[in-house]
This record gives sequence, C-alpha cells and structure tokens, in this order.
Amino acid sequence: MDTHWMRRGRCKDMDPAIFFPNDGVGVQVAQRICAECPVRAECLDYALDNRVDHGVWGGASERERRRLLRQRRLAHVAAH
Repeated sequence: MDTHWMRRGRCKDMDPAIFFPNDGVGVQVAQRICAECPVRAECLDYALDNRVDHGVWGGASERERRRLLRQRRLAHVAAH
C-alpha cells in the first residue's frame, strides 16, 4: 500500500481528532483544512479504494464518500 503522499498532507502534524468529528460543524472545519491540501486527491482515492468508513478524507465526509462509491458502482455496471 503506497502511502508516501501522507507525509505531504496538511494534516500530518494536526490532531487526528479534527478529521474524525462528531458533528457537521466539525466536518466543515476538517473540509476547510483539506481544501488547501496538496494531496487531497490522493487522500480521497485512498479512502475510496480502502473503503474507509469514518472521518473526513480528501475533503469528503463519510456520506459524500458513500455517494461517490455508489456513483462508481453504477458507472461500472452501466459500462458493462
């Protein structure tokens, strides 16, 4: 598993709890940090590929990632 990109993330020296909020305001705080992260795309891909259930990854909340995974599945089914 290639995770070298994690060393370049804005979150690398932050409290991980920021990215595992328990309310919508906390999600927004994490998403603002992610918005300017140079490895945002890699982070989101990691979370989607590994089916990470919790937290904000690549600027996407748990709900947003579930929606993205559903869209990927539907696109795959439509293509075949």
